[in-house]
Amino acid sequence: MAETTLNALGLSASELAVTIVGDRSIRTLNRDYLGKDRPTNVISFAMNEGECSGLNPDVLGDVVISAATAAREAAEAEIPYVQRLSFLLLHGILHLAGYDHERSGPEEATRMEEKERELFALLTRRGCLEGLPE
Repeated sequence: MAETTLNALGLSASELAVTIVGDRSIRTLNRDYLGKDRPTNVISFAMNEGECSGLNPDVLGDVVISAATAAREAAEAEIPYVQRLSFLLLHGILHLAGYDHERSGPEEATRMEEKERELFALLTRRGCLEGLPE
């Protein structure tokens, strides 16, 4: 899924790390790095930002996903867990690719949502979501 997403974004030579954690771990990251003392579903840490940006332009960064939050959100939305987890991975990769829905205006949020829909449809068409464990 990550490879297909990176290819679709023109980032086929890029690297990223994906970590699945629990709510306690993601809450700590959210508090320590973003100043929000609560669990969240996904956090992205871009390597092209900050003091050390540009050291290795092919390394996009890290996507950290809370499995527990993803499971709760899937249950609430009545969708398969793997579908929610996949969407959060896609969402995190888009942040690493420069898309933003929080710090930018509504136009950028709309642009990101449209790209999410486009790429999720691509992942579905290519069968990237099939055969994954529930």
